[in-house]
Amino acid sequence: MAIEVLLVDDDVDLAMMLRTLLRGQDFQIRSVRTGQEGIRSCQENPPDVVILDLLMPEMDGWQVCERIRSFSDVPILILSALGAPGSVARALDAGADDYVIKPVHASLLASRLRTLVRRRSLAPRFQAA
Repeated sequence: MAIEVLLVDDDVDLAMMLRTLLRGQDFQIRSVRTGQEGIRSCQENPPDVVILDLLMPEMDGWQVCERIRSFSDVPILILSALGAPGSVARALDAGADDYVIKPVHASLLASRLRTLVRRRSLAPRFQAA
């Protein structure tokens, strides 16, 4: 069964590239272009894993990560060009599970995604208060 990936990134070219790179590796990628769409999509049709960019207009990736984490334990992988330790720490503190700096090789990204999904399947489910 394919791993359902939600890509939250305003870069249309990146979405097409990821679909191409991960094709044939058992991933189904759906993409949205805004943080609000990403949050709504996680609520209405929860994916197996989220790939989230940090630099987006209106609502940045740190805010999106915190909002998703408030209602879901879905694994969140940050895929960003920002490599400064402060950016990484802020994303992890916001609830991200992993952080990968662009550019990334397709096989490494696929491996990280599968690892996050595998870990989630072994962990207890999120219990909302």
